[in-house]
Parts: sequence; C-alpha cells; structure tokens
Amino acid sequence: MKTVIIVQARMTSSRLPGKVLKRIMGKCLLEYQIERLRRVSLADETVIATTINDADIPIVELCQQLTIPFFRGSENDVLARYYNAALRYNADIIARVTSDCPLIDPIVIDKVIGFFKDNYNIYDYVSNVQARTYPRGMDCEVFSSSILNEIFHKASKHSEREHVTPYIYNHPEHFRMGSVAYSEDQSHHRWTVDTQEDFILIKNILENIYPKKPAFTFEDCLLLIGEHPEWAKINAHIEQRKCGV
Repeated sequence: MKTVIIVQARMTSSRLPGKVLKRIMGKCLLEYQIERLRRVSLADETVIATTINDADIPIVELCQQLTIPFFRGSENDVLARYYNAALRYNADIIARVTSDCPLIDPIVIDKVIGFFKDNYNIYDYVSNVQARTYPRGMDCEVFSSSILNEIFHKASKHSEREHVTPYIYNHPEHFRMGSVAYSEDQSHHRWTVDTQEDFILIKNILENIYPKKPAFTFEDCLLLIGEHPEWAKINAHIEQRKCGV
C-alpha cells in the first residue's frame, strides 16, 4: 500500500500571513519542513496541498524548485483539497501534517505511521493529537483512503470541511481511534507557527540547533529549551485556535 504524507499549505494565514515562506538563515519554514519530511522512512511520497489562489503561486514555485509533488485545490473546502490530492497521488494511507510545523520530527511521524500499519485491522484513525503528550508542532494523523473517502462524502458542516479530520473525532461512536503517546507529557511546549511570537521561538531554536545538527530530533529541541528556559515564555501566552468543535 502506498503511504503519502499530505501537507496543507497556504499563504493567507490570518494571524501571520505568508508564514510558511518566512525565512531563517536563508531558508523558508516550509523548506525546513520538507527537508525533514523527506527523512520519514515509512512514507513513499510527500505532497504539498495548496490552493488555486494566486497568492499561493510562491508555494507552487517553491515545490517546483525543490522538485516535490504538489496539488492545488479549494482554499475553504480543505477536506476536498485533501481528498483530491490523495486521489491524484494514489494514496492508500495518508499521513496528515500541516505546514506550520517546521520542527516536525520524522521519527515521530514514522512512529505514528508504523502504529497505524501494525494495527490496520484495529484502528480507522491513529494520531498523536487526540491525547496530547508530544509538543504542539509534532502533530501527525494517519488514516486510510477509504476513511478519507467516507468523511469526504459524509461531512456537511462548515467546520468539518474547512479542516480535514473533525468529522472523525466528532463521531467516536463510528470510528475506531488509536493514539501514540510519548513517554512523558511534553504537550505544554508550543512549536507550531501561528504568530510572530511563535516565529521568534522557532527562529531561536533553528539558529542554535540546525547548523550543528541538521537532522535534529524533537528531543534535541527539548534539551535546547532546557538550556534556555526563558525561550518557552516567548509564546506561552498564545492560545491555539480550536478546530472542528
């Protein structure tokens, strides 16, 4: 079965427009993320799912420059964009990540994909986000193309179309959901980029860790934050927007 990582990406973020192409040490955030996703061993391909808007042409140009597959679809019906991207690239298993997670650890993604594959007949959906233990920014959800097909045809609420997976976790009576947890609760860390404060924290981390160890793990980041505990305060006040509730 073909496993495809699909990354949803757009330039029109309301809180930090153009965030995916903001640059640190000469590379944009999406480029860092793509570099890390290419190290996922259990995925056959990574696809960037962006929109048909002219504003997202720079994302398409980056994909062409990096020779990474991309798909363009609806901006507001993200579920449809995802569904059609999966169809285009013949995905049997989909690993969903978002483009605001430049530090995402390929080892973590492999762990979530591996757990899903090992329990394919037990779970319809596996993630590390329903019961959070990993830092925010390590988010990964895995499900099959048949589940994506089902939610694409059943989801009707706006909140279930503007994101990809709310229909699944809004219907726990119908879907068998599994979780992958870290050995200790590190969910208080916020390593996703939604605001300028988030970007400053990520900039601090990348400038200190990437030149020494480009293939760093999230545990390397935990050690670095432990050496600079004041950094965690930079975005500690930022509240994550609720999704699909």
